Amino acid sequence: MKRLGLLMLLLFFVVLSGCATRSISNSGYNPGGYYSRGTDNPLYKGELSEFDVLGIDAGKEITEQDILAAASAGKSRLTLRKGDSILLIQSGAMIPDQDMTASAERYFSVSVFTGVPEQGKKTNASYAKALRLAAAGAGIEKILVYWGVLESGTKNLITKSVSWVPLAGMAIPDQAQELRIRLKVALIDVKTGQWDIFVPKVSEDTAYSASLTRERSDQQQVELLKTKAYQAAIEGTLARYSR
Repeated sequence: MKRLGLLMLLLFFVVLSGCATRSISNSGYNPGGYYSRGTDNPLYKGELSEFDVLGIDAGKEITEQDILAAASAGKSRLTLRKGDSILLIQSGAMIPDQDMTASAERYFSVSVFTGVPEQGKKTNASYAKALRLAAAGAGIEKILVYWGVLESGTKNLITKSVSWVPLAGMAIPDQAQELRIRLKVALIDVKTGQWDIFVPKVSEDTAYSASLTRERSDQQQVELLKTKAYQAAIEGTLARYSR
């Protein structure tokens, strides 16, 4: 019975103690463990929606003829090849993260555009057409929009209970953070408005930290995962649309 009680006590200290979701455009350290809207990035005003960038007006009356016409227009395959020009947009950010821009510039001619939601826009369709018009005016062929969330879970380690000296306790790794990043990518043809959306492979990582280094460890882990995910997303985009 004593052994069973000791085992239960040890398991109590190695438990999932929290989970959080945050946008890649608002990815600062947030120990509160909830989806953060503007708490660490004052420029963050929320996310674009697919309706915004694809020109789908959910409030419009849709007929069967509209659906048939769209199906006929979408028969051609959407393509993207090395050297093509793209307008790169990160949902929720004034400009895309540097690592994403750098990864894209390895294969494409890249221009960037704001992904901050427009305030007081009239319709989804007009916003999408405005994006296409802006791209067309710059001679750009495709628009590439991406969204991303960081999902984290933390596990308290047995060492969290060790606190012989306050400073020593703060310096001993006592928490493991499991972090993963999910991206969603939309490619839009500027001339026709034809589009496609796909989800690249999820990237994951685990890091151990003490209370003194928690924020620094979190942000290093975030940057590591972003770099991996962005490179994989661009390579996945090229492989998907250059066939």
